[in-house]
Amino acid sequence: MSAHDHGHHKETFITKYIFSLDHKMIAKQYLITGLIMGIIGVLMSVLFRMQIAWPEESFGIFKFLLGEKFAPGGVMRNDIYLALVTIHGTIMVFFVLTAGLSGTFSNLLIPLQIGARDMASGFMNMLSYWMFFISSVIMVGSLFVESGPASAGWTIYPPLSALPQAIPGSGLGMTLWLVSMAIFIASSLMGSLNYVVTVINLRTKGMTMTRLPLTIWAFFVTAIIGIVSFPVLLSAALLLIFDRSFGTSFYLSDIFISGEVLHYQGGSPVLFEHLFWFLGHPEVYIVLLPALGITSEIIATNSRKPIFGYRAMVASILAIAFLSTIVWGHHMFVSGMNPFLGSVFTFTTLLIAIPSAVKAFNYITTLWKGNLQLNPAMLFSIGLVSTFITGGLTGIILGDSTLDINVHDTYFVVAHFHLVMGISALYGFFAGVYHWFPKMFGRMMNKTQGYVHFWVTAVCAYGVFFPMHFIGMAGLPRRYYTNSAFPLFDDLADVNVLITVFAIIGAAFQIVFFWNFFYSMFYGKKATQNPWRSNTLEWTTPVEHIHGNWPGEIPEVHRWPYDYNKPGHDEDFVPQIVPMKEGEEQLHH
Repeated sequence: MSAHDHGHHKETFITKYIFSLDHKMIAKQYLITGLIMGIIGVLMSVLFRMQIAWPEESFGIFKFLLGEKFAPGGVMRNDIYLALVTIHGTIMVFFVLTAGLSGTFSNLLIPLQIGARDMASGFMNMLSYWMFFISSVIMVGSLFVESGPASAGWTIYPPLSALPQAIPGSGLGMTLWLVSMAIFIASSLMGSLNYVVTVINLRTKGMTMTRLPLTIWAFFVTAIIGIVSFPVLLSAALLLIFDRSFGTSFYLSDIFISGEVLHYQGGSPVLFEHLFWFLGHPEVYIVLLPALGITSEIIATNSRKPIFGYRAMVASILAIAFLSTIVWGHHMFVSGMNPFLGSVFTFTTLLIAIPSAVKAFNYITTLWKGNLQLNPAMLFSIGLVSTFITGGLTGIILGDSTLDINVHDTYFVVAHFHLVMGISALYGFFAGVYHWFPKMFGRMMNKTQGYVHFWVTAVCAYGVFFPMHFIGMAGLPRRYYTNSAFPLFDDLADVNVLITVFAIIGAAFQIVFFWNFFYSMFYGKKATQNPWRSNTLEWTTPVEHIHGNWPGEIPEVHRWPYDYNKPGHDEDFVPQIVPMKEGEEQLHH
């Protein structure tokens, strides 16, 4: 398809901004939707953090946001606390870090970095976004039903979630949760299939798999993990819908509720745990791998040197993807699992430490003696390396069945996974936004505000999750709306106040990012074509977005994307479209 085939039909507002088939616009739609969901998710965490720091206190903001029904006299009701925790987890994991991160950057970068006019199927891409949008609306809408939103934790374990009469949060709110997730999974699968087909089929001339930027490798493998594991979550959700609404007994057996014997026979709640975590663990790598790919690209570009160990980085992405599907049992060490099976899951879980460490060491080695350009994107990438290591270390404890039993379901677990997947993925997200903002919107974000955003966020993130390790080791259980009934936890009350103070400050300072983001979109400094002096193909496209990405021919690729500071060249970067010189050696190991 050549350039002059485009642009005959005038685009209307609706075909350009709403039902767009252009991957660049769809990426922006994912980004803005993800940011809005992020605001809701963070706001919820601030609300329940206030409740756990100052239990049973009356707050005007509770009354304002939760209303008289859920916060009578401004005091949060105990069941709404669990509902907030549930929806916070669901929104952050799926709607912000899966759709917001993968949806935005896979869509933006796959066609631009492999040299394609667009995605393999623009229509399927659009469908994928709009199903994500519908599922977001249903999830947010579930907050407003009379009985309240789903409140069985974001993992919605039966029998609590399977019996509508168990708690108010197992009523209509739970049904909406399940419907929303089913639609979300369909959206995610359509997106993933599109990404995989695009990477396999639409690479430009000379773009072999070993010349792909590590971002594309990460998005490609993430999409494959999604295709393998999301259908399992769909089956878990469908069977739960059957149990709740159609009287089946997949997860239920021998249940008594308020003196009444229910007729369910022969099901097993542990079956749900297996189905849920078979997606649930690959899911954390679906969240993390795109962030690691973005970090690889940004650290190489801003260290002005080639990424260290390109092939090892690709191999570690593939190894993590494979291992992520055989470790799900480590979430279930206290479910009555055979101890021998526990030891098998311990072994496979600890194996993941190897490719993860390979990535960490390769990032550090790339930074080593580099000509570091410490812009906001680079700082967030280095921050990711930090939280990836600190969060990963506690994973070694939790991955060991013997040690996990002591801290299972305490704040130690919360601290671990928020650092290693929550904060790390969020840093990757922010790094990607700062780095590719000029590509998305043609303008630069403000650097000073970026620094303020990074340093306050970094201090507050550790301020929140570092103390949690200690209260977790002291035995404080997660998801309890107050600990005042247990005198042995009285000494930990001050730590919870400290955590909440950090959480409120950290949440408030995200306003700096939002201001920077929306202000720069309209009034930022105009971007040059290649502001970071980067090698990858997306910086060879014009600043103004055009349909089909390149005016005229798609450029041919002659080298890998990490030729920074290569001897024999005048500039400290050599874009992929520059032909190899006579006798110049190819790097990619």
